[in-house]
Amino acid sequence: MLYKAGISIASVGNPKATLWINGRKNQQPIQLQPAKTVWMHCASLGEFEQGRPVLEGIKRQFPTYKIVLSFFSPSGYEVRKNYKGADEVLYLPMDGKKQAEKFITAINPALVIWVKYDYWFYFLTALKEKNIPVILVSGIYRESQPFFKWYGGMWRKMLKCFYYFFVQTAQSKALILQLGIEKNVIVSGDTRFDRVIEIAESFTSISAQLDEFCRGRKVIVAGSTWDDDEAEIIHYAKAHPEIKFIIAPHEIDKENITDILKEFKDAILYSELEHTKNADSNSHVLIIDNIGMLSKLYHYADITYVGGGFNDSGIHNILEAAVYGKPVIFGPEYGRAEEAKQLIDIGAAFSIENALALEKIFDALFADENLLKNCSALAKQYVYQQQGATSKIIDFIQEKRLLTN
Repeated sequence: MLYKAGISIASVGNPKATLWINGRKNQQPIQLQPAKTVWMHCASLGEFEQGRPVLEGIKRQFPTYKIVLSFFSPSGYEVRKNYKGADEVLYLPMDGKKQAEKFITAINPALVIWVKYDYWFYFLTALKEKNIPVILVSGIYRESQPFFKWYGGMWRKMLKCFYYFFVQTAQSKALILQLGIEKNVIVSGDTRFDRVIEIAESFTSISAQLDEFCRGRKVIVAGSTWDDDEAEIIHYAKAHPEIKFIIAPHEIDKENITDILKEFKDAILYSELEHTKNADSNSHVLIIDNIGMLSKLYHYADITYVGGGFNDSGIHNILEAAVYGKPVIFGPEYGRAEEAKQLIDIGAAFSIENALALEKIFDALFADENLLKNCSALAKQYVYQQQGATSKIIDFIQEKRLLTN
């Protein structure tokens, strides 16, 4: 109730909070029973992309089952509300005993897939009481989380509602084992690797205009950028008009796009580029003012920059860039991203503290063709070596006959 009250207050003048409230208020009754159902829950868009290979694998293996996909955040629901791979795409109702009972009864799941995190007490305990198996995919755990603190009793109870854990790292498994959860944890890896490989291998040109904008030029793609990230890039972009810059900001509301255009004064918006006959125009900076293209945009880069590394929440998905064989650069806040540490260790990624450090890395990579090729090859090799988490999860579902009883 406190969370809902806080969101209600925040919704005044906040479009995302308004979507969060109105989306739940206007949600239509679920029309699934008596169908056999698999339910996947994702906090937001990133977790959906992480769980998507599993969901689509289940659909292929068990086509008679209906698929229910739920989101907590508007940034996931609004982008994927028309996703064709699910029979129902919904907001997760607010956590509460009555709401959880009603929702679970309505969708009647035979199996529940929880992606990475977003734990809700009443939903998880209700599923446990009904003996409905819940598996967690791509889980990642750290000692700083409440599960492992003296005050984390409720959190530990939620963990014990899961039938099986598929975690990303051996460290995560070791932490869970400390809680007495001994026989139902496996280090499967991260399903994001499977997803980004699938995207990269199915790449097709975004548009003829974008192809022309990039043709014959060095290209830097900066994805999921925030103000601090853009501030690091501005000077280098101004100093190097011979390089094409593609900037895909994390927020694309009108106010933010206007602010970015003030900094990059000769920039062109992608919505304008689409209608431009001479795509290789005077502008060498392209601002992406839509959602959904970023995972393909990295294909066009020689070097990539991924935002979020100057925020406490940390960097966004760097695998979307690395899978194409691109060196990745990001800010200092990357401690929660195991793949960032590993890519740095092998020399395929770089963390920067300021604009001067960023410029040195850009210059070094562009000046040394062999260095750039080597970093690129290492990035791609790393991603492909990590694939396979999805098949482990699907094999487990088949082996345990979770959908064939």
